[in-house]
Amino acid sequence: MHDNLIILAGGASSRMKKQATVANLSKKEIEEANERSKALIGVGPNGRPLLDYLLLNAKNAGYKNIYIIIGEQGVLFKEFYGSENSNNNFHGLKISFATQYIPEGRVKPFGTADALFQAVEQYPELNSQYYSVCNSDNLYSVDALLALRETDSPNAFISYDRDAMEFPSERISRFAIAKLDQDNQLLDILEKPNAANLESYKDVEGKLRVSMNAFKFKGNLIYPHLKNCPVHPERDEKELPTVLLNALKENPNTTLGIPFSEHVPDLTAKEDIVEVKAYLKKQYPILNWND
Repeated sequence: MHDNLIILAGGASSRMKKQATVANLSKKEIEEANERSKALIGVGPNGRPLLDYLLLNAKNAGYKNIYIIIGEQGVLFKEFYGSENSNNNFHGLKISFATQYIPEGRVKPFGTADALFQAVEQYPELNSQYYSVCNSDNLYSVDALLALRETDSPNAFISYDRDAMEFPSERISRFAIAKLDQDNQLLDILEKPNAANLESYKDVEGKLRVSMNAFKFKGNLIYPHLKNCPVHPERDEKELPTVLLNALKENPNTTLGIPFSEHVPDLTAKEDIVEVKAYLKKQYPILNWND
């Protein structure tokens, strides 16, 4: 089992910075939402950020080496998790930072695939190892993170049961759908599902499966596809699902969709802050690092 987890935290957080449609946020919460990376907003009962809880779950799932991909202005991450570029000790986890630089001529970062490519260029040892990748603004369970370590499949992702997600139906309807074969091997990803084509995308259990960007990759298998990832024609970014599908074309039956049926707390917009705070207060009354 591998010990490496790469956390994507270099995005622009543009949806979080939009005007809130809820009135029950404090001035401090609004300020943090506007100024900080989503993962650093103080949603815990003790004011600690969501990333603490993800790191706690990662530690309990057995990860040891954490690589946080931050933006060029990501200095606040180092105030929370260690001032050195690499090998900071945070509650027994080894925390290193990779920086996602914005290419000349662009205003925003170039997407999740570009973030991961820059990280493995900065830490090339990862290209000869296995590693997991996940978002910084979702709270994945210990079981889900552990499943990515335990699988024998070269590449894998957690394929969540869409109906188990506790989000508004309008939001869920925008999630991309993963098409799996009878052995849960990935066949395709449907970006813009509609009612007409959903039926053919159900898995052997009759479930619609969505990805929440929780992956396991074999470094040397995925590297050329990270390096040569095309730009998405509509969103103008390089994205991990594109990398996954391109790797799959050359290496069929190498990407397992690991079925999970549970909610994944998500901190995308200001409206999510109250819900995530309530979830953490209930599920994590104390942050117990046991170190």
